[in-house]
Amino acid sequence: MAAEVSITWPQVLAWRMRRSLLDPLGNPSVLDIARRLCGVQAQVPSAAALAIGVRQADPAAGAMDQALQAGDVMRTWAMRGTLHLLPPDDAGAYLALMAAGRSWEKASWVKTFGVTPDEMVRLTETIAEVLDDQVLTRDELVAAVGERLGHSDLEAELRSGWGAVLKPAAWQGALCNAPTDGSRVAFARPDRLLPTWKGLPEPDEAATVVIPAYLRAYGPASAERFDTWLTRGTTRKATLRAWFAALDDQLATVDVEGTSAYLLAEDVEDLAATEPAEETAVHLLPAFDHYVLGPGTGATEILAPARRKEISRTAGWIAPVVISAGRVAGTWDPDKQDPTQLTIDLFEEAPSIPEEPLTAAVDRLATVQAALDSE
Repeated sequence: MAAEVSITWPQVLAWRMRRSLLDPLGNPSVLDIARRLCGVQAQVPSAAALAIGVRQADPAAGAMDQALQAGDVMRTWAMRGTLHLLPPDDAGAYLALMAAGRSWEKASWVKTFGVTPDEMVRLTETIAEVLDDQVLTRDELVAAVGERLGHSDLEAELRSGWGAVLKPAAWQGALCNAPTDGSRVAFARPDRLLPTWKGLPEPDEAATVVIPAYLRAYGPASAERFDTWLTRGTTRKATLRAWFAALDDQLATVDVEGTSAYLLAEDVEDLAATEPAEETAVHLLPAFDHYVLGPGTGATEILAPARRKEISRTAGWIAPVVISAGRVAGTWDPDKQDPTQLTIDLFEEAPSIPEEPLTAAVDRLATVQAALDSE
């Protein structure tokens, strides 16, 4: 592992904004964005589309749906059990790490959902069988699985919008969301749907793909922070240590104002040469944006602990944020009386944001939203 270099947090935040495709703006494809961000959270499709649009100089309506239809990206349950857009060729690695914890075999999971590990094995196998040569809506999938298993107790869980029982099947590559023309959810097997799908590697091999990808976008970071992003911190500590130890020749540790963290060795020089961003570097980012989700709302370098509840809200909602010089400086929401206008709530303790760059950021967001809404 390379020797430790000293870096400042302002340098880190400016580097992350660049690595997160926020500054400077280019025209990356939906696939490029999903790959760089280690997935785009897509639990709320409109937020996912906006997260993509704010990273493109020329966003276009329907780009996300077109990428899904073309198989450029796939939509499935991944990190933290939430729906993400992922590049199909690397998706198996992310899913393999989710599956590695075997969460559905834990007593707490069985007690909550009433499905034993043996039943989960049969359910996953059956889902793969019924999706072998067809795309099915949720109702059709429930009916087909029920016909084969005769397990009526599973029906409520299979129909649940949260997909708790379907997630382990997704993590094992038995299903993913299929593109549809309407509002109904549909499922397919990724190996039948996606030409670039590579299957699930072994977890140790998967870690050599996912950890470097994460550090390229959200480093420097500790192993614990990576796991908080991945599984909300449930990976076995010995397993986590082994994954990082296996990458020893690719990693460096850097000192960030007294905190030691991992970075890819090839990125140290670039980060050390990065100049801090000015307070005029202002961005309005949508709900669930990965600039926040990547390091997490517990990352004090981007968010003051006292403000965490204002960003991480009830029912897992991550608020739209105002970013200034890489830190969360406030929140924004569509005005309740006029959705075309924004209500901006800047934090009192945040450094003052000049009016001109804030106005420019508001105008930029309006331009992106208008482009996404256009026919």
